[in-house]
Amino acid sequence: MKLILDENLLDQAPEQLMRQAGYNYLVDRNSGQESFVRPLARGYYPRFHLYLERQNGQAILNLHLDQKQASYAGAHAHNAEYDGETVEQEMARIKSFTNNIFKF
Repeated sequence: MKLILDENLLDQAPEQLMRQAGYNYLVDRNSGQESFVRPLARGYYPRFHLYLERQNGQAILNLHLDQKQASYAGAHAHNAEYDGETVEQEMARIKSFTNNIFKF
């Protein structure tokens, strides 16, 4: 699920917004790709996983729910939900940390 925010209307950097929402910064050991995660339990999974992209003055938040790690060696795919009630509720929670005008 994506949320597009106008960075000119934000009162803080998108990275700070993610920290305020309880997300931790993550760099993938294999790819070097940067993202943010918020575990739902004591373990590493399940977790909300968010990619932040900047484009033309907009911050694009791309959220999904990782249910578990890839189940076999060498696999990059994992069991994830990209929409649905749980993901929608989390995106609404993230939105509550800003009074920004947003669009889907």
